[in-house]
Amino acid sequence: MNRVAARAAIHISAVFALYLSAAMLLPAGVDLYHGNEDWQVFAASAAITAAAALGVAAATHGNTPPASTRFGFLLVNLLWMTMAVAGALPLLISSLELSLAEAFFESVSAITTTGSTVITGLDDKPPGVLLWRSILQWMGGLGVIALGLFLLPFLKVGGVTYFKIESSDIEDKPFERFATFAASLLGIYAMLTVACAICYLLAGMTGFDALNHAMTTMSTGGMSTHDASFGQFANSPHILWIATVFMFVGGLPFSILILFAIRGRYDALRDPQIRVFAGYCIVFAVAVAVYLRVTAEKPFLEALTHSAFNFVSIITTTGYASSDYSAWGPLAVACFFVATFLGGCSGSTAGGIKAYRFLVLFELTMNGLRKLVYPNSVITIRYGDRVVDADMQRAVVLFISAFFVIWAIVAILLGATGLDLITAVTGSLTAMTNVGPGLGDIIGPAGNFASLPDSSKWFLSMAMLLGRLEILVVLVIFTPTFWSR
Repeated sequence: MNRVAARAAIHISAVFALYLSAAMLLPAGVDLYHGNEDWQVFAASAAITAAAALGVAAATHGNTPPASTRFGFLLVNLLWMTMAVAGALPLLISSLELSLAEAFFESVSAITTTGSTVITGLDDKPPGVLLWRSILQWMGGLGVIALGLFLLPFLKVGGVTYFKIESSDIEDKPFERFATFAASLLGIYAMLTVACAICYLLAGMTGFDALNHAMTTMSTGGMSTHDASFGQFANSPHILWIATVFMFVGGLPFSILILFAIRGRYDALRDPQIRVFAGYCIVFAVAVAVYLRVTAEKPFLEALTHSAFNFVSIITTTGYASSDYSAWGPLAVACFFVATFLGGCSGSTAGGIKAYRFLVLFELTMNGLRKLVYPNSVITIRYGDRVVDADMQRAVVLFISAFFVIWAIVAILLGATGLDLITAVTGSLTAMTNVGPGLGDIIGPAGNFASLPDSSKWFLSMAMLLGRLEILVVLVIFTPTFWSR
């Protein structure tokens, strides 16, 4: 990695920060309209961010280097850190009185669409702060790279390569022209968000709640404007089913949605990972609904409504909760714990390990078992009708191995800060998978992360970034090889 490439990556990040400063004017306007003094906080944050970004952009302006994988890795990391720091600034100086660790945690949780929060009393917080959290989640839903796609072609550094690095999408680009793909991607994302907001509004939410929850539903982020999360709407099955449907859509690969919506490619919906994703959503939701019907004697439709909502929320790593599902019984808790690992599809707004990796891992396992019987056989690993090459196989195994190692390391670090076993283990897991709530009395669906020590919040913030950037994208920049010429 040479100085020219590093300088260019910093320059692009600074330009992107200018757009973040403009976004801060939206919550400033909302607070000003409602007569809340925090509008000055967002206005000042916008000015500080813009001034710093202009200074850095001017100092690093120069020729853009040729596109390369290493440049892409560095750019992805810098853009995410830029957004994390800029997002934390108005939270730090607002009336919330958050520490630096708490403001950074809240910002990282938002942009990584994790949905964990350290803020209590959300129902009474300034509307600008609530809107800012939702905006950060909406922007983070498709990733900083997806939202910055219009910048990269303008700066003549491509864009497709870096988007695939961030999203780990194994699909080829669905359009020959990148600009068409980017416009379609953002257009569909925005239209789905508007459709979700309208449905919420018609189902009985206030306009402000509908807008905020639509942004955090489509981004599979899960931050709410209420302390009770969707428990606020637990008595409205229509709202719960609307959220379930849109969370599920958010967990689908957007490249497939583009092919389906723009080109009418119905065959695209036969992607194997969609069947796996839909399969485990249905199995978990129905199994626990039956369990609740038998053990708690709840009406089946009511049990299915809450089971489907909460499992789709966890599997898509949204993190909404309609009730304290940790009180549903041992089987339900075990199922929720397993569901935390799963995630949505590749190229979606969801986190987690993701369905396609489970497919490839299953094929590798079956291949290994066949090799035990027929040692000299040559068996091709397939994903649907495509052959999975050695590089993809290696990437899947490397990711899953790194995931469990880092999960264990973060859990140990959290334990060292004084957290109990359940909080440390599930806190580490929920951060790595970008789910939001963990298990236990402290960070479970009925709690939050406010009482954790600042050291725990720093560790969790790093884990959330690692999980959202699919681990390897972050780890690679800490290797000596990456920085060698």
